[in-house]
Amino acid sequence: MPLRAGIVGLPNVGKSTLFNAVSNSAKAQASNYRFCTIDPNVGLVNVPDERLEKLAQLVKPARIVPTQIEIVDIAGLVKGASKGEGLGNKFLANIREVDAIIHVVRCFDDENILRDEGAIDPISDKEIIETELQLKDLETIEKKLSRSEKMLKTGDAKIKHEHEVLLKCKAHLEKGKNILSLNLSKEDKAVIVDSFLLTEKPVLYVANVDEASMHNGNAYSKKLIEVVTAENAQVIVMTNAIEAQIAAFEDEEDKKMFMDEYKMEEPALERLIHSAYQLLNLSTYFTAGPQEVRAWTIHRGWKAPQAASVIHTDFEKGFIKAEVISYNDFIHYGSEGACRENGKLRIEGKEYVVNDGDVMHFRFNV
Repeated sequence: MPLRAGIVGLPNVGKSTLFNAVSNSAKAQASNYRFCTIDPNVGLVNVPDERLEKLAQLVKPARIVPTQIEIVDIAGLVKGASKGEGLGNKFLANIREVDAIIHVVRCFDDENILRDEGAIDPISDKEIIETELQLKDLETIEKKLSRSEKMLKTGDAKIKHEHEVLLKCKAHLEKGKNILSLNLSKEDKAVIVDSFLLTEKPVLYVANVDEASMHNGNAYSKKLIEVVTAENAQVIVMTNAIEAQIAAFEDEEDKKMFMDEYKMEEPALERLIHSAYQLLNLSTYFTAGPQEVRAWTIHRGWKAPQAASVIHTDFEKGFIKAEVISYNDFIHYGSEGACRENGKLRIEGKEYVVNDGDVMHFRFNV
């Protein structure tokens, strides 16, 4: 199952327009009124990877299969969402189900687009969303603390550790900080894993600017970048409406002409999708044969048997070995056979950590 990134933000900041662009569909209705999106729209998005195309040019397979991530368009949150305002509880529950957050922030002036939050202020807008997520997490932590406090008297070391971690999380949230910035240890994270905390999810910001600012940004986007960079997060500056128009073109020549008009070498969407992929700490390996050349998604650091499991669980259960060719070697020598003849095909066992771009073939027995 593809990992999921959820698009969030205040109402009317361009979330559904962005979703339409990234999913190359018109499933998400983009309208100028609050809560236009209630049930989340979901789209599978191909991850652009020129390596896949280059491998296919050499192998000439019957089909090419890119890897994908799932993008979820979640309705606009408002101040008070953590207390149920604007169907907030429903929307916050939708955020719990994603692996990472794409936070769209309005960085343009347009008096025709409704806005209840006063003057355009990307930092204030960012903080409204963050505060609501933090308040919801605080509520979750406090409920869990209440239960752990009753069990402390048992003297169980596991309960004591859980209580200490929860207190640490509570104090951090009360300072207006996200759990992600707490840098918990692996053991500490295990304590809160079943809480599905909203502020523990990695965040990628999209500064939605006007056409005039699409290349160099503006005062609003620069202000957002300054604040977000201090948090070690990333901002993609783009004009969502233009990206949606680019994605709607079916003819590649028409698309290129449109992009040339705006002096664009590539859609900003491609940067966004790549950044979301990296945000999820993902990596890609390839399988290449006459039937198909295919990209497979794994977590960085996975070993060969885990990587094999994304093809089929039997591959992990009965894993024997992996035949591995680095992407650069495959491109240099032009085929699996040539790599084998030149000693560039390696046999790796269960402890092999898969590298991004490896071309692999698994041997297994069940």
